[in-house]
Amino acid sequence: MLKIAFDVDDTLIIPSVAGYAKDVPNYDTIALYRWFQAQGHYMIIWSGSGVDWAKTWAEKLGLKADEFPRKGSIPVDIAFDDCDVKLGLVNVKVKRINNHISRADWNKNKK
Repeated sequence: MLKIAFDVDDTLIIPSVAGYAKDVPNYDTIALYRWFQAQGHYMIIWSGSGVDWAKTWAEKLGLKADEFPRKGSIPVDIAFDDCDVKLGLVNVKVKRINNHISRADWNKNKK
């Protein structure tokens, strides 16, 4: 069994900053999450925005996770994120939608 971690913003969801009226699910990434889960792997959802943000989105998306740690706080085998990160033994960069928009500015002001 592998430990598989998925980030929330720009990975499991497409945030409103990408040009939508509200945050929307990233269905392609969610399908991948569900595939790994169906294979029996240990599933982790985390976010740089915090544990509560990760739990809130997991519930909204109907995703069950085995753990909601602080992002990067535990070793994982595979990490899915929208940034160039080294959080897992293998790191997969998820394509951002409208990646020319500043996520840093958005993160400062999101609620």
